[in-house]
Amino acid sequence: MSTGPSARRGPCSPSEDAPSAPTCGCLAEVVDHLGATGKTGIIDGTEIRVRRPAVGRKDRERFISGKNMQNAVKAMVFTDGDGRLLFCSPTEPGSCADITHARELGLVRLPVDGPAVEIPADAGYQGLGAQTGGRVVTPPHRKFKKNAPAWYEEMHEPQRKAHSSRRIRVEHGIAP
Repeated sequence: MSTGPSARRGPCSPSEDAPSAPTCGCLAEVVDHLGATGKTGIIDGTEIRVRRPAVGRKDRERFISGKNMQNAVKAMVFTDGDGRLLFCSPTEPGSCADITHARELGLVRLPVDGPAVEIPADAGYQGLGAQTGGRVVTPPHRKFKKNAPAWYEEMHEPQRKAHSSRRIRVEHGIAP
């Protein structure tokens, strides 16, 4: 058994890379930490495939993900701007929408009541920005589904790519 610094750390201790960053606990601690340090947090939902629940279970159908049509559970992951994992939520059945999961965890009131933190998110959290006073930032909404004018395409695509570039770190934090 190793006796180095990582062996002495408990499951909720700060990581060596970010000595003052909480690596577990509640979402409020993470938002407070990011607000105190002036850093950006990034959120995303991730699905984890699971075996099909037992036949007699009442909520068996809730585990079927609408995205992949497979049995899954969902977790919301919160990383800092460098992709370091700060928070992973308890799992919900796969049919739960990302925005619903965020609301149940209290993400709507935390940025409004707490410190000023900007939280980039994907389109699964569309609408959360208005509820959090603009603290949760989602990609620009596409106004034209078909036959968009050239001026709109020239404006929309760079904005979408810039947003995607800012939040790619959460995907790296989720990856194995």
